[in-house]
Amino acid sequence: MLTSLLLPVLLSAIALFFASFLSWMVVQLHKDDWKKMEQEDEFIKKMQELNVPVGSYMFPGCQSSDEMKSNEYQEKWNTGPCGVMTVYPKVNMGKNLGLTFVFFLVISFSLAYLATLAIPAGAEFMTVFRFMSTAGLLTFLAATIQHAIWFHNRITGHVIESIAYAAIVGTIFGLIWPAA
Repeated sequence: MLTSLLLPVLLSAIALFFASFLSWMVVQLHKDDWKKMEQEDEFIKKMQELNVPVGSYMFPGCQSSDEMKSNEYQEKWNTGPCGVMTVYPKVNMGKNLGLTFVFFLVISFSLAYLATLAIPAGAEFMTVFRFMSTAGLLTFLAATIQHAIWFHNRITGHVIESIAYAAIVGTIFGLIWPAA
C-alpha cells in the first residue's frame, strides 16, 4: 500500500514547497516576524568587535541551574534586556531550499505511512482528507506553538501556513488515495 502512495507523497512535497514559497515571497506572511533594530549599524559593529561565533545564545546566560539562582544572574534577568539570538554562518539559499524540500518529502512520506495504518484502500475522499489534514496540522503546527511559548516569536504566519499545508496534504492524498 505504501508504494502506491509514492505519487501523492511526491506531489505533496512539491505542493508544500511551492506553498511555502508563496507564503514567504508572494503573500509575505512573515514580513512582520522580524524587526530591524534602530541602531543596527552600531550593534553589528559591536558584534564584529566581540567576534561572536556562529551559534545560539540566551542573555543573560548561565552555565548551570545554580548560577541561574545567583543574585548576579537574577539582577541581570530583572534589569534586562533578556532575549535569544542566533548568529548564522553565511546563508546558503540553495542548501536551505533543498533541505526544505527534503523536510516536506520526509513529512509527506511519514504521513502516508501513518495513513496506511489507519485508512484502508478504497476509502472515500473525506475520510482520507480528514485524517491526513488532521495529522498534517498536528505535524506542522505542534513544534511552532511550543517554540513560541518559550521564545516569544510571532507565529501568526506559521499557524496560517500550517492550516494551509494540512489542507494541501489532505486534498492531494484524498484525491489520489488508492482504490480497493
